[in-house]
Amino acid sequence: MADELKPICGEEAVLAMLDGWFAGRADDWWEGFYADRKKPVPFFGDAPDECLADWVAQLADPQAAPRGRALDIGCGNGRNARFLASRGFDVDGVDYAQAAIDWATQRASELGVPVRWHCQSVFDLALPAGGFDLVYDSGCFHHLAPHRRHTYVQLVSKALRPGGWFGLVCFRPEGGSGLSDAEVYERRTLGGGLGYTEAQLRAIWATGLEVQGTRRMLKPPPGAEVFGEDFLSVLWARKPL
Repeated sequence: MADELKPICGEEAVLAMLDGWFAGRADDWWEGFYADRKKPVPFFGDAPDECLADWVAQLADPQAAPRGRALDIGCGNGRNARFLASRGFDVDGVDYAQAAIDWATQRASELGVPVRWHCQSVFDLALPAGGFDLVYDSGCFHHLAPHRRHTYVQLVSKALRPGGWFGLVCFRPEGGSGLSDAEVYERRTLGGGLGYTEAQLRAIWATGLEVQGTRRMLKPPPGAEVFGEDFLSVLWARKPL
């Protein structure tokens, strides 16, 4: 009863209250999602994102190692984190779901790829300020409620070293739930994830980083060694020097 009467005071208290409105899905839904590894989910394989593979291929001296430190947010089964580690990056992967981290850990061990795995919310992870040359997010951002956008941009910007890169893959409007911000709070659901136009992504991420470009993700032909779906967008940005 005492907690119910305790006044909500301050930004952190408001954020915690709003987080609570969506906590049930975060706690249970993702564990179930990753529990069945044989589901026909396109990104349940080992292939990295086509945009990430292309970005790494464009780096100078592809044989150089290490490439720097990278953070994969919402790493899922670890496919992008493993790819970065195999290309010489020192990698941390974080995901909220223990089932995802268990899968990522097992697969990395099978392939002999070193990655540090963290099972927790990225908002609770103790990230070193300026500690990363690359922060990559493939599918986390569009599952954040609107009230967490600003804190997430701040988190990414703080984690990057000056000149460091941020890569994002998220739903386009046609790939998302179609819910407006107001409807998210009215219904207390993101409806499977929010979709963003490229203009919206540029506006959001320009508040903390220098946006280098956005585009539609490419859908590779069957049998390709990279992943891509055309209902997703790609954004690349850098932290100012």
